[in-house]
Amino acid sequence: MDAGIFLAALGITLLEMVEAASVALALYVASGRALAFLFVTLGVLVVIIPTFFVGRLIALLPTFAVRLVAATLLLYFGLKLSKSARKSVLRSRNKAAQKEEFEKGALSTGFSVGAVEALECAIVLLALIPNSYDSALYGFFTGIAVVVVFTYLLKSHVRRIKQANMKVVVAALLLSFSAFWYAETLLPVNDLVLPPLFALLRLAFTFTQTAVITKL
Repeated sequence: MDAGIFLAALGITLLEMVEAASVALALYVASGRALAFLFVTLGVLVVIIPTFFVGRLIALLPTFAVRLVAATLLLYFGLKLSKSARKSVLRSRNKAAQKEEFEKGALSTGFSVGAVEALECAIVLLALIPNSYDSALYGFFTGIAVVVVFTYLLKSHVRRIKQANMKVVVAALLLSFSAFWYAETLLPVNDLVLPPLFALLRLAFTFTQTAVITKL
């Protein structure tokens, strides 16, 4: 086994799949249903299975179009979720809390996030596979195992967060990815812009949420 190929495959898998898992966790908490994990996983599988079985043909997928569609889906659902968070705050203040129905948009959002992150991972894996197929395969599955374990460990903790607050976090997260992928369709953007972008949007939503509570 080639240690360099293994570590490279492991690294790119951890980088991309952690982002997909964070969205899956957020959608899971906001909806209260494990289907969020299923649809993110399906999005990953749709891309990763052809990557290892078809190989270089994956490079023919229109990355530009995939990112653009995913960014639009995230923009739509992120804005919708921010409105839903505001309604949750109003209901909680009126002591009329009701469990909201799981929004179907969350499923398409989870699927698109899984597919885009897997596509970015696949692009790197395609360069590694010809050098050492087994090392790339082992590196990928090792990375997946690490992400699954940590996601499972975090699941019980994030469930304790209030639904309204988590919806704000999810909305900020989805809109961050949306803006990031829109930008990537125009020019190269470093992943390091995601944390400050998320923090900025989270702060904006928190300010809005506080303003709504103050008016009540």
